[in-house]
Amino acid sequence: MNTSKTVLLSALIAAALLTGCKQDESQQVTIEFMHSSVEQERQAVISQLIERFTKENPQIVVKQVPVEEDAYNTKVITLARSGALPEVIEVSHDYAKVMDKEQLIDRDAVRTVVGQVGESNFYDGVLRIVRTEDGKAFTGVPISAWLGGIWYRKSALAKAGISEPKNWTELLNAARTMTHPAEKKYGIALPTAESVMTEQTFSQFALSNGANVFDAAGKVTVDSPEMLASLNFYRDLAGFTMPGSNDVMEIKDAFMNGTAPMAVYSTYILPAFYKEGAPQDLGFVVPTEKSAAVYGMLTSLTITSGQTKEETEAAEKFVSFMEQAQNSADWVMMSPGAALPVTKAVVQTPTYKDNPVIKAFGTLPAELIAQFPNVQVFGSVGEKNFTRMGDITGSAILSEMVNGVTVGKQATAPALEKSQQRIVELMKQH
Repeated sequence: MNTSKTVLLSALIAAALLTGCKQDESQQVTIEFMHSSVEQERQAVISQLIERFTKENPQIVVKQVPVEEDAYNTKVITLARSGALPEVIEVSHDYAKVMDKEQLIDRDAVRTVVGQVGESNFYDGVLRIVRTEDGKAFTGVPISAWLGGIWYRKSALAKAGISEPKNWTELLNAARTMTHPAEKKYGIALPTAESVMTEQTFSQFALSNGANVFDAAGKVTVDSPEMLASLNFYRDLAGFTMPGSNDVMEIKDAFMNGTAPMAVYSTYILPAFYKEGAPQDLGFVVPTEKSAAVYGMLTSLTITSGQTKEETEAAEKFVSFMEQAQNSADWVMMSPGAALPVTKAVVQTPTYKDNPVIKAFGTLPAELIAQFPNVQVFGSVGEKNFTRMGDITGSAILSEMVNGVTVGKQATAPALEKSQQRIVELMKQH
């Protein structure tokens, strides 16, 4: 990206926007905030937050740029190419890696805000996920997260005489015991489609078994014995899920309508379960093989590169404001139960702790937050987050592999070898 052109264009846009303002034109600066909250009620919350910010910072104008989730990543690239990137962008930790690789993130500005919030104010494990590959900076300032794992109906397991499955063997046995295909009942709702959800879910099992896409030196290690064992297990577990390619909707429906008493899903199952009226019946577990591995997706607010000094400073102020306990709580509570707070102060706010959804689930929200140190993701080794992982996820190589062995009944070892070769080839191109 041509930074000088971007700076020039940003300055011209700012100048055009400021023309005709009654306030002191030389003092006012306009920044854009791009986010994926297109729903009206969510935009209303964000509008209130912006209003609150503007009262404290009358010299800064913040304009919302809501973009549909499906078009989000493409929009970022389009805006980057045209030199019109919004100063502040809501971004997943996955996509932040892609942005960082393309040098679209102002690392210094992000580091400044993380420093203002205070590293110790984030829950343990949170900042590790947004570290840059060199470990020296961050790809964004985390504001919320969701976690994935095994959800189960306590009553269904109790009825079958099954205790909470703590490891792979117990999970497989539980799924087998509760599968009755003739009655269209399956032990577990498991993703098997060629989708991001399938890669995310498979990653939990692989990482729990010590398998990763890269080693610490950045070598591709997809064809390891640990990965093969993980793929074999996933294939076996898929024998007790609904036939066909299952994705987000199929899994949620099967779990909610009782077709499957266990499901791999995100914390976004909580609002649906709350509406059903039996929140205390929901259990969560992370079956551990060699180590606990929870899939987590962090949402951050990142500050983009190529902006004027004034725009960057305004962006820093806005993100820092959004990270304050009450403001962050308002953001998180746009999705009560589904989105988890990533800073410790949020859970102390009445907005969070007095929310009826949070209260209804009792100790569960705190148990979920306590899993942050166990969050593991493909491409993250120790304190290193390999940016190339974004390209691998984008290529769907791993989800195609899982779909091939579960739905397509392919042999696991050749499928793994093929994926290894495809990823090695992909790495040569990037």
